Amino acid sequence: MQKKRKERPANPKLVLLNKPYGVLSQFSGEADDDTLKNYIPHKDVYPAGRLDKDSEGLLLLTNDGVYQARLANPKYKVWKTYWVQVEGEPTEEQLEALRHGVELKDGLTRPAEAFVMPEPNNLWPRNPPIRERKSIPDTWLCIKIREGKNRQVRRMTAHVGLPTLRLIRAAVGPFQLKGLQPGQWREEPPVW
Repeated sequence: MQKKRKERPANPKLVLLNKPYGVLSQFSGEADDDTLKNYIPHKDVYPAGRLDKDSEGLLLLTNDGVYQARLANPKYKVWKTYWVQVEGEPTEEQLEALRHGVELKDGLTRPAEAFVMPEPNNLWPRNPPIRERKSIPDTWLCIKIREGKNRQVRRMTAHVGLPTLRLIRAAVGPFQLKGLQPGQWREEPPVW
């Protein structure tokens, strides 16, 4: 029996949202949860992947299930770029461990790109602010991965001794956060 092809929408949509800290990556939740319904007016789009409640940044939403799977499924190896503020100053050995993959409870992560970067320009303040300790420095890293295990970047940095203080997804494939403040969204012309 031949597999039925999924129907593609006649009016495809791709929405880019700068998901604020504390917002669930879904449209429903408990009564006191902040969800996507408070930010996205479209009723026919769904997240292509997730961002944890305590992570910020780019979340893609689409009404095309085929494209949603291509963006979110690790088998398609779409690069996801994160700006990660970590506690401490990374050594070259710690960065190399991130680059080669680290062994987590659910398996070895794929090789990643990881390097020190300056604090991102025009970065909005986080509410609530991250804790600051005068005796322990913090560093911004750029980490690019092609998979999406649960809380993966946080677990990777913790594994090498660099706990994550703040995590912002800056890009998914060719789509970038640039210009969007927390809670803002824009529609992009579909590329499919």
